Amino acid sequence: MAPRGAALQREIVRESQTEAANFQIVGLTSDAVLKQVATWPATGTGLGLNWPGKGQSQPSRALRRGDIVDLTIWDSQPNSLLATPEQRSVNMHGLEISPDGTIFVPYIEVVEVAGLSPEAARSEIQSRLTPIAPSAQVQLTVREGDQNTIELISGVTKPGRYPIAARGVTILSMLAEAGGIPDAMRNAVVRLQRGGTSYATLASSIYGSPAGDILLRGGDRIVVESDPRSFVVMGATGRESTVMFEKAEHTLLEALSMGGGLAEGRADLRAVMVLRKYSPKALRSDGSGPGKENVVFTFDLSSAEGLFNARSFKVHPDDVILATESPLPAASSVLGLFGAALGAVQRAEAL
Repeated sequence: MAPRGAALQREIVRESQTEAANFQIVGLTSDAVLKQVATWPATGTGLGLNWPGKGQSQPSRALRRGDIVDLTIWDSQPNSLLATPEQRSVNMHGLEISPDGTIFVPYIEVVEVAGLSPEAARSEIQSRLTPIAPSAQVQLTVREGDQNTIELISGVTKPGRYPIAARGVTILSMLAEAGGIPDAMRNAVVRLQRGGTSYATLASSIYGSPAGDILLRGGDRIVVESDPRSFVVMGATGRESTVMFEKAEHTLLEALSMGGGLAEGRADLRAVMVLRKYSPKALRSDGSGPGKENVVFTFDLSSAEGLFNARSFKVHPDDVILATESPLPAASSVLGLFGAALGAVQRAEAL
């Protein structure tokens, strides 16, 4: 028997009809079937796409526990309790905001500042000083602790920790400050770790929608990575390979093109297949979902309707696209081998 590089359609169909078959065949022969299959659950390794809305982000920079506050208090009164006549100001540097959100300031003792903006904290301290130093003026600066920085871990030109400006910073501004996402990054996925929750979105979604350009919070951690999703193309194709997703979704026709197309003279246009595995929870007996965990979708690309269906059918991560072998080349190969053998015998007899 002549060797082949891919299965024949009749072999797969024959196996599906046996009692031991653990898969079903679904022919994508009409637009109605295509629409029904499109409602079935998603499969494969997903990106877990979800993204916080703008309402979930803090509107501006706020003081947090662990920040370091530096105070300079100016008082021009000759009998000031805070400053000497020779030096009209007093410096109080290195006041760390404690775990309970407070700092200690002499004469007014504990002041709760966590959650306030730098300006609001300055105003609060100055108002507390008024009874003992009516003319005092307070200057406040902040050195950010870990909770008031953003950490860009990977996937940018300049990873590292970046402080949050007093006016706040959006994710696009932060990515730009870190040198941007390298051009070599394929279909970049932006992952945000905030508190105990993880978020993810495609970078193209952030660039393309103002709603995605959220304000960041202190303690946010950002990872940018190439899209990890893939599908396999095999059989009578230009090349057998694992193909990575290059955008949010791909149709079957796009996927075949990315795999080098169908092998001319070998592929059976009437039997291009997509192998997909569903969760047991997705199984249905009424046709509203797959009947078995393993499903083989078949397409006839020799017809206009089949081509349009393949143009609309969305490939899922971890799908296997199989271009079956045309039975005609297999028969031709057998005849060719037979002819070659007959010729060899005839030459031997002539000698």
